[in-house]
Formats: sequence, C-alpha cells, structure tokens
Amino acid sequence: MHILVIKNGVEAMFLTKECDYGVRVIRALADGTKKTVEAIAIEEDIPKKYAYKIVKKLENGGYVASMRGRGGGYRLCKPLDTFTLVDIVLAVDSKRYVNECMREESNCQFKNHPERPCAVHKELNRLQDLIVAELSIKTMDQVFMLEGNL
Repeated sequence: MHILVIKNGVEAMFLTKECDYGVRVIRALADGTKKTVEAIAIEEDIPKKYAYKIVKKLENGGYVASMRGRGGGYRLCKPLDTFTLVDIVLAVDSKRYVNECMREESNCQFKNHPERPCAVHKELNRLQDLIVAELSIKTMDQVFMLEGNL
C-alpha cells in the first residue's frame, strides 16, 4: 500500500516504505496464526532487517504480541475491526507529515506569523487532515476484505 500521486510522469509518495511494511505485517498476521518474523518477511516480501524493526514498532503500539521461547513468534493482539490504516501508520512512523513545516518543532518562520500568515501552510494542514481522515475510514478487516484476503 502506497499513497502515490503521479502527475506529469512524476511520482510523489506520501507514506514511507516502513508504513507499507507495517500494513504487510498486519496482513500476514490477519489469519490469527502465530508466525515468526522470518515467516512474515518471506510471506510479505519484506527484508528481514526491516521486518524485525516494524514488528517491534507494532508490538510497542499494541497491535501485535510476541510469544517468547521455543516455538515463539508474533500474533495480532487487537481485532482487525478495531483499527485502521492511520493507526498502523502512526504506530510505525508517528511523525509523518505532508511537509516539514507541519511539524511542531519546525522552524518555519511563516507558520504562525501574526502579520504574514502562510496560506501554503493552511492548505497543507487541510490536506494533512484529509489524508488522515481518508486513512481512518475503513477498519483493517474492511481493507483486507476488499483485497480478498479474509
């Protein structure tokens, strides 16, 4: 899953590869079975070094649980109908913005300028809100049903 815009032959991606991998990890675990990181990486064509990193972020976000010991692995710990694409994006890459100036810590001199408010910042903020709203519409079980995986 990539949010990709192509205009005049130029591509612009709005979500990172890590976000894509996060969705793939959830998809691999959607059947309710316990799987090792290696199995997830193979099934979803994710480089193993990234798979470990993504699984850990999803575990920290409360979406997957680890089962330690011999025969261990990972499984979903939240039902697919309780979270959306935006939840996965935020678990994997919580600082995803349309533009750098959208970040709180940004040094954009026009962001909150009282005499010269930035119309571009206002428009980017509107677009950011639209992207978050769209990524929040369908729960993951609905997304995977559209894909024919459930």
